[in-house]
Amino acid sequence: MPIPLSVLDLAPIAEGSDAARSFRNSLSLAQHAERLGFRRFWLAEHHGMPGIASAATAVLIGHIAGGTKTIRVGAGGIMLPNHSPLVIAEQFGTLEALYPGRIDLGLGRAPGSDQATARALRRDLSSDPDAFPQDVVELMDFMSDEPRQSVRAVPGRGAKVPVWILGSSHFGAQLAAMLGLPYAFASHFAPTQMMQAISLYRSLFKPSAQLDKPHVMLGFNVFAADTDEEAAVLATSMQQAFVNLRTGRPSQLKPPVPGYLEALPQQARAMLDEVLSCTAIGSPATVREQMRAFVERTGADELMITSQIFDHAARLKSYEIAAQAGGL
Repeated sequence: MPIPLSVLDLAPIAEGSDAARSFRNSLSLAQHAERLGFRRFWLAEHHGMPGIASAATAVLIGHIAGGTKTIRVGAGGIMLPNHSPLVIAEQFGTLEALYPGRIDLGLGRAPGSDQATARALRRDLSSDPDAFPQDVVELMDFMSDEPRQSVRAVPGRGAKVPVWILGSSHFGAQLAAMLGLPYAFASHFAPTQMMQAISLYRSLFKPSAQLDKPHVMLGFNVFAADTDEEAAVLATSMQQAFVNLRTGRPSQLKPPVPGYLEALPQQARAMLDEVLSCTAIGSPATVREQMRAFVERTGADELMITSQIFDHAARLKSYEIAAQAGGL
């Protein structure tokens, strides 16, 4: 370190709040991140989740980009199987025309929802699971200067929107390497294959018109406060959300509960310890050391910080401490 830092915002809906408040908080966080020197501000596509308000991802990206001046704004990511490549090319071509040089497009192949929600999105659940690479190539062609397809994306053709591949397995690593695209790994909630995926991506990478060498961005949770004890309490909101999600009870982001982790059954505690292993929780000194150790272990080129904290002011402060820890 220092290392470029970015923000992943799930536009959380806190218990007792609503989507409108969530969107105001997201814009406030983006403006805060811009002042602090964060490189990007990404929003993730999820559907049918009571605690996540970023379902209409491209619309929200426009809102955030319109309220900021310099920070890059993008999708982390668009779940491409939910959409036609042409529609995404038009949406992001529109965003790039409105906010030139500031839009990113991260693409994932997960549904971002359960099967019932996927059907409501008009997804064909029997479709070819290997269609994602073809859809990525088709989307990139729609945004190229000279598309091979007869249909034209207007706006979209010639849009200089950087495309990223998102993933949590070897599949995304190989695809990003083959296409010469930057790779964002979801280590903030699915770290199991992280080191193998990084190694595979870097070893197989082929330079492209977009990127001449590998670029790995890793998701990383940060819960930072004045003291280790205060930070540990703040982290319990996200811990509750994750346990609720994994046990089929997705919820709004709940207030922190002191002692929550210690009161969990051993099985739930072990699950949290595994999935949240890429996390820094503590005071400024603790967070600095944990971030440094993570970067040294992984060789990350960039970290994307997510901080699911119930209280908005505490979330802003956590990002401020993360920025200082990362040398921004």
